[in-house]
Amino acid sequence: MLYIPGNNPAMLLHGGVYGADSLLLDLEDAVALNQKDAARILVRNMLKTVDYYGAEVCVRVNHLDTPFGMDDLNEIVPLQPNAIRYPKTETIEELDRLVQVITEIEDRHGLPHDKMKIHIMIETALGVQNVFEIAKFCKRVDAITIGGQDLTADMNIKNTKDGAGIDLARKMIVMAAKANKIDAIDTVFVDVDNEEDLRIETQYIKELGFNGKAVINPRQIDIVHEVFTPTEEEIRKAYRIIKEFNRNKALGIGVFAVDGKMVDAPVLTRANYVLELAGVDSDAI
Repeated sequence: MLYIPGNNPAMLLHGGVYGADSLLLDLEDAVALNQKDAARILVRNMLKTVDYYGAEVCVRVNHLDTPFGMDDLNEIVPLQPNAIRYPKTETIEELDRLVQVITEIEDRHGLPHDKMKIHIMIETALGVQNVFEIAKFCKRVDAITIGGQDLTADMNIKNTKDGAGIDLARKMIVMAAKANKIDAIDTVFVDVDNEEDLRIETQYIKELGFNGKAVINPRQIDIVHEVFTPTEEEIRKAYRIIKEFNRNKALGIGVFAVDGKMVDAPVLTRANYVLELAGVDSDAI
């Protein structure tokens, strides 16, 4: 997910060519207070006219407790981007208020309530503590993401290279997302010139269970894609597992092994997921 400042016309115009799976058009932290109104108008007009070539398009609005949040929603919700990203969420009461406002705007414009999704940002210790309840609050929430910079500030700790201070929060967010069958997106890696440590961090958060990672520079996209894309060996093994499963199922055999290891339901689930990431249709095997 590539962050694009809402007051950057060039990046907004060309966002779809960078190759990110998802674009976050940002009206919040990336925009100075005296540019909020101009950024809102710019993002609104870009959503109406720009082709983002199939990338998911999300808009991060300002919180409703700020002077800008309601105006953001009134301008953006009628355009129905793929998702609204809501920052600094701490309680289900905040989320309930957001859903009510979005629903009211959609009703005024004759829009459905099941098209545009909501992505929640967890950026405080209180939000981390409440993340499971937030994740399961409503079906419109289909992704939870951690805001590492704000979280470390809220905890009054240093944001270290190894991410030790937010490690527990990462794990709690992933667990809440997985329990509610929604996506978990990791925070940005701010040192855009440090490709080695970006790769290390991305590998780690992949192992934790995150579905993707936010980036702040197009140069970071390929590295994240490389880490999340299965290796040839992983694809071949997954293909063999699914092929053997289908063959044994046709013969009425329920238990079988691949490379001397029994294949059970979790192994099949993992194999299907690997093939999905690789763009292979397991139903055609």
